[in-house]
Amino acid sequence: TIDTDILPSKPQSTTTTASASATTLALALASAPAPAPTILAQRQNWEQLKKAINGTINRLNAQTIKDLIHSLFQNANLIRGKGLLAKAILRAATTSPTYAPVYASLISVINTKLPEIGELILIRSILLFRRSYARQDRGTTMAVVNFIACLFNQGLCHELLCLQLLTVLLEGDPTDDSVEVAVQFTKVVGMALVESSPAGVHAVMERFRSLLHDGRIGRRVQYKIEELMKIRKNRFQDIPMIGEELDLVERDEQITFEIGLDDEGLEKEDHLDVFKFDPDWVQNEMDWTEIKREVLGDDSDDDDDDDGSDDGDGSSDTDDSDEDGEDGVLVEAAPVTVANTKQITEIHDMSEKDLINLRRTIYLTIMSSATFEECSHKLSKLDIPDGKEMELINMIIECCSQERTFLRYYGMIAARFSLMHNRWSNAFHEAFIVQYNTIHRLETNKLRNVAKLFAHLLHTDSLSWSCMSVIHLNEDETTSSSRIF
Repeated sequence: TIDTDILPSKPQSTTTTASASATTLALALASAPAPAPTILAQRQNWEQLKKAINGTINRLNAQTIKDLIHSLFQNANLIRGKGLLAKAILRAATTSPTYAPVYASLISVINTKLPEIGELILIRSILLFRRSYARQDRGTTMAVVNFIACLFNQGLCHELLCLQLLTVLLEGDPTDDSVEVAVQFTKVVGMALVESSPAGVHAVMERFRSLLHDGRIGRRVQYKIEELMKIRKNRFQDIPMIGEELDLVERDEQITFEIGLDDEGLEKEDHLDVFKFDPDWVQNEMDWTEIKREVLGDDSDDDDDDDGSDDGDGSSDTDDSDEDGEDGVLVEAAPVTVANTKQITEIHDMSEKDLINLRRTIYLTIMSSATFEECSHKLSKLDIPDGKEMELINMIIECCSQERTFLRYYGMIAARFSLMHNRWSNAFHEAFIVQYNTIHRLETNKLRNVAKLFAHLLHTDSLSWSCMSVIHLNEDETTSSSRIF
């Protein structure tokens, strides 16, 4: 027998130790936080975020709001861009007051998921009202008050804020402008305010009645107060609180902020509107991904599953076809008939009915808009096809020429479109050449209005001065009309 104790010991293998060390190193690298993107990459992402938010706000209306809300959550980090969103909403609400209910409906949906965004927008609205009221800026005050009224109808702010606004506008010896703003605000919030504070509505209407009896306000504002009293007699049924297509949130699910008009410590937080390097970029993006998944659900996963199932069906079809050919018999393929294929017929409207409707819509929009911002916003939503730019340009020129005197309203609309895109500036350049060559066909008053319209474009640098190359000041190539022009 051999004594095993005296045998030399077998050296231990280092394979197990090496693999364990490699596994530990891999786990450590996996658990280590990923480095944040460079400042250039973050700035590019910030610009894309700004573009996504502004594009959504510009395309927002009552028909597209549901789809755009989903798209906004899908494509934009609203926590990172809450300052951009608040800025875009307030700018759109003040420049296009008619769309304020749509913007308020959007904020009501976001507020149920991200209440800090709703609070920021409400605070900025209050601060904007303070500043515009102190500066006696009637247009901005009217617009921001209308937006706050829409937020109240959606349940974002307390009725105390509405009563404070009305008190500030009507206290002491109010001006015609402040009374007019108060009348418009009462019309919008009337139905909701009657439900929450009927005593407050009664006190406000008594104040309106006393102003009406004093006779110190203008006749036009008196008529507005009388109209408001007729609406109140019908319990504000003529002005609904929220449209059916904009009522997207249950009132019990809404978060209401009890912020007063005179609260101290309200901050605008302007630093949220500008880019700032984020060292915790990766972690914040992961947090937003989790929030987005909770809000939208696993739609992307479902889509992937559907695609996979389609692929499975396709593979089973190929398998079946392979099994058919396994018998070794050559089978002639049957001809494929395309009986169910839909034939696409392109119809050309030779009667130009669509063109006539487009001209009518442009004309009615120009003549019915209160401000040039509202008009420009509505016209930009018409989606005028390429090649039809001159229809809009000619309608603006025609409307401007029909006025007794030149109105800057038309010049500012033209300047807005000329600065919007190159296709509009090129169209105005062509229109200048055409108008100058045919200016002798216009009467003197129309001629002056058209000339002042293009002068406004040149003065505001909305039109390139190269268009002046068509003008030749000499005796042979000018007429009396062109010299006046």
